[in-house]
Amino acid sequence: MATYLIRRLLWLIPILFVVALITFIMMHAAPGGPWDRDLNARQVDATTQNTLNEYYGLDKPLWRQFTAYVFGDVNKENKFVCGLVCGNLGPSYRVRGRTVQDILFEPPKEKSFLYSRFGYSMRLGGLALSMAILIGIPAGMIAALKQNTWIDYVSLFITSIGISIPSFVMAIFLIIIFASMLHLVNVVPKDWDDGKAWILPAAVLGFGTMAFTARLTRASMLEVLRQDYVRTARAKGLHERVVIFRHMLRNALIPVVTILGPALAALVTGSFIIETMFGFPGMGRAYVTAIGQRDYSMILGTTLLFVFLVSLANLTVDMLYVVIDPRIRINE
Repeated sequence: MATYLIRRLLWLIPILFVVALITFIMMHAAPGGPWDRDLNARQVDATTQNTLNEYYGLDKPLWRQFTAYVFGDVNKENKFVCGLVCGNLGPSYRVRGRTVQDILFEPPKEKSFLYSRFGYSMRLGGLALSMAILIGIPAGMIAALKQNTWIDYVSLFITSIGISIPSFVMAIFLIIIFASMLHLVNVVPKDWDDGKAWILPAAVLGFGTMAFTARLTRASMLEVLRQDYVRTARAKGLHERVVIFRHMLRNALIPVVTILGPALAALVTGSFIIETMFGFPGMGRAYVTAIGQRDYSMILGTTLLFVFLVSLANLTVDMLYVVIDPRIRINE
């Protein structure tokens, strides 16, 4: 087990390097730069742009900029500053005097880590995933046990809507209904300490994952339902609850767990549109702003964090396979 974990973690190094290289090339291939406009949307003169490029090292060749970001370089004070290999995601070009780590992980004064941008996104993603699991798995299980009944048809109809409609379209409809018509929530809450303000963005964010989880659970349960060991368990006179939860659901959860790990990483860091629409102070909104402002370090740092979380989620899923199904063994 230890050898397998070490090998998988070491594979993260070339993966992060390749992703960083591709993201770096795509960023610089896009038109524009971080100094096209100042914070007041005014055009920055050429002299100021050249000064800023020289200060941040953007006047150097692209290969030199990339190696400096990854491995480090000597700054203006002739001091070596280690790069990505030391966990340094670089300075933000648009928020002067702050690094990418500060923007993503530093909470406001007298606040805990949960109030940082990453903390907000982590809580929103966790809440959305919890809603998807607590609703999706029971809904899929009941639909499978009540196959070809009205319960199954209603479940298939709702989950089809969740899979087919994009989250931002669903967000618009829910904002119109609950904010504009019913006045139950504010479109952009002023205080995110109010738990009611989290319901709408979490529901929009988790609805698609909930629908996919329910459909996958239903399909897995129907497949397990036809297996010989289920008929044997019932023939032995076991209680139906024991057959469902111990013999059927446990084996049906293997494909469900496969998608829930990456889903959490995607919900934590991939809620770019939803966070922007609701004015949520999370990492996704900062990422969208960084793309619009060509904040290269912020784009690179957030992208690499997303890749790291997805890889870590996949590794966690592989570990859970052994817990769910003892027949599965990890080949070191």
